Amino acid sequence: MVRAASGRFRVVLATDLTRIGVVVETVASCALSTPPASRQTLFRLRTILAEAIANAMVYGNQGEASRLVTIEVELHDDRLVIAVSDEGVGFDPAAIAPPTVEDRLGATRGRGLFLIRRLADHVTFNDRGNTIWMTLPRS
Repeated sequence: MVRAASGRFRVVLATDLTRIGVVVETVASCALSTPPASRQTLFRLRTILAEAIANAMVYGNQGEASRLVTIEVELHDDRLVIAVSDEGVGFDPAAIAPPTVEDRLGATRGRGLFLIRRLADHVTFNDRGNTIWMTLPRS
């Protein structure tokens, strides 16, 4: 982990699903320790970050260990802005139907993005579709 400034830090890791838990806990500890966050905010952060990193590794980087995932966190007084980027070709997030639509109930894809959209206060993507920004309260 590299801390670029007091209000920002960045983590770059190879595509390795076994590292997600450690990275999520490290980010949660750095981003929400002062002031201490609520249990709800910690749950939300852990869930959206784990889902975004897993999606970047599995779908974006196609599981290729040589490709990297970058997590950048901006700490503001009232909120966190988290970006997760992969080295893949990207995708169209609007094309992913929610798993609650009748013909998607048995689908194995789209649940992570659905959770992210439900748990984050704000979610946006870059035009290419290989970076997601998620906003959460800091409390």
